[in-house]
Amino acid sequence: MATAKNNNNNDPKPGYKSTEFWITSVVAILSILWGAGVVDPEGASSADKVFGFICSAAAAMGYTISRGMAKKKA
Repeated sequence: MATAKNNNNNDPKPGYKSTEFWITSVVAILSILWGAGVVDPEGASSADKVFGFICSAAAAMGYTISRGMAKKKA
């Protein structure tokens, strides 16, 4: 008689192994570079810089919240 294996695949994988971590990291880095005027130094107005920093903060907060929810379910 075959025995059933106890597969507990509901555990969340480490954050650095998730796609959302890498996407968030790239977006945050590019947004910081945009906000600092590195990406478009000649056309970067103060509004562009503020928007870049806001995008970076929003990406980081979104990732933090999604990881918290994923770990809470486990």
